[in-house]
Amino acid sequence: MSATIALNSTMLRATSVMASLVQAALMAAGVLLLVGLFALSQGDRRLVQHLETLLPAGEVASSASYGTDLTETGADENAVDPLTPRMRKALENVSRRYRVSSGALEPIFVAAESAGRDHRLDPLLIVAVIAVESRFNPFSESVMGAQGLMQVMPRYHQDKLPDGADELSFLDPVINVRIGARILKESIRRNGGLVSGLQQFAGASDDAEQRYAAKVLAEKARLEASVQRTPQREA
Repeated sequence: MSATIALNSTMLRATSVMASLVQAALMAAGVLLLVGLFALSQGDRRLVQHLETLLPAGEVASSASYGTDLTETGADENAVDPLTPRMRKALENVSRRYRVSSGALEPIFVAAESAGRDHRLDPLLIVAVIAVESRFNPFSESVMGAQGLMQVMPRYHQDKLPDGADELSFLDPVINVRIGARILKESIRRNGGLVSGLQQFAGASDDAEQRYAAKVLAEKARLEASVQRTPQREA
């Protein structure tokens, strides 16, 4: 009986020692892992290479991938602005004036800039039309059925939808801007000038006072003035 008790006591001590050793090893591995992460964040590959001889392969790979995420995050912070400085300043002005978040406005401005390049239109003209037509509400719809940011009439422009898009796509901000810019360009070309083109775009060609065109051009002038007042960032 005493021999059994002594054997059990010895096994318990051995188990306790083994557990302590495992715990110490895990703590050491954790410390080394943290050091490795810090080294990666500082770009010190020599220390990481040394850690590869001390840590299991899975833990080294984990620390390496985490370090890559840190690097990618830093790269994102330095990413090229998708907008020109002129459009970025206009966006900031619109965000303040219309009380719309800059994050929600950015895809709209990027689409306007892209469509402006494609159709040789001033992107601020496109933004001015959006301001007048919908005040930057992508779900705006008129009593006549015009939809979206640039108030496109779906029944007249189904042929301009991308392949596979359905009628709900007229409410997609990017698609709506691209289609609206194309319609605007066609109206200007067909009518021989900006003012008459704007009037036709709005379905107001018979307005002798050309009030719609005056409203859009006044909005564009305000945007231009806001850009000129604010110092632009370097490209």
